[in-house]
Amino acid sequence: MPRRFVDISVALDPVLASDPPIMQPQVEYMDHQATADQIKSFFPGLEKDQLPDGEGWAVERLTVSSHNGTHLDAPYHHHSTMNRALKPGGEPASTIDEVPLEWCFAPGVKLDFRHMADGYVATAGDVEAELKRIGHELAPLDIVLVNTAAGERYGHPDYVGRGCGLGREATLYLLERGVRVTGTDAWSWDAPFSATAARWAKEGDPSIIWEGHRASMEIGYCHMEKLANLDQLPGHGFLVSCFPYKIKKASAGFTRAVAIFEDT
Repeated sequence: MPRRFVDISVALDPVLASDPPIMQPQVEYMDHQATADQIKSFFPGLEKDQLPDGEGWAVERLTVSSHNGTHLDAPYHHHSTMNRALKPGGEPASTIDEVPLEWCFAPGVKLDFRHMADGYVATAGDVEAELKRIGHELAPLDIVLVNTAAGERYGHPDYVGRGCGLGREATLYLLERGVRVTGTDAWSWDAPFSATAARWAKEGDPSIIWEGHRASMEIGYCHMEKLANLDQLPGHGFLVSCFPYKIKKASAGFTRAVAIFEDT
């Protein structure tokens, strides 16, 4: 059966504005002319002009966080424990190398929240209303993607502060129905820190800080951040593949997230 693929990942780009300045990835590009000596070091007596066109290999050296680019957060990123609602006392939170692979290849659902204001914290009611609008009932292991106003601002200086977030209530609404992987095209699953900081200054309530992430303390889950092209997806009727790079005991792993359509 023919398949159509939509890339919903961003490229790891050291130039585009994708993270706060202190978190921007760095990439050192070494081209074919710069690396001939690297090959020569393995073969004593080899001269550069003996290589095809005098060229070595192309290679890159990266200085990155596991949270740069499109990535999948493990429950361990959110808190040291998870599943308090499922097991008395909870249990140690899973790191990225422990995330079940069956979580990472499943039917996708897209919630269109582009109309919501930057900094808005979406509620369970918002999620329920959008599911009703697109005519979808959640099933266990559905991968839920949230299309926010941040998506079209990726690479711009205001990206990190754009888009709505999903709060604790909305996140638990998904988790209680068996969802274990979610995603957003914004910098964070939660509302932008700038908006949360303004609320914190006014309300002084620490429970609003990272509340969507912290829902993992009750039911462990993963979410993707910095997704792309979600505006190209329908509300449902596609698969999502988002297997994370396997980094031992890490809080996240890069993923080449892809939406897959079975064309008939």
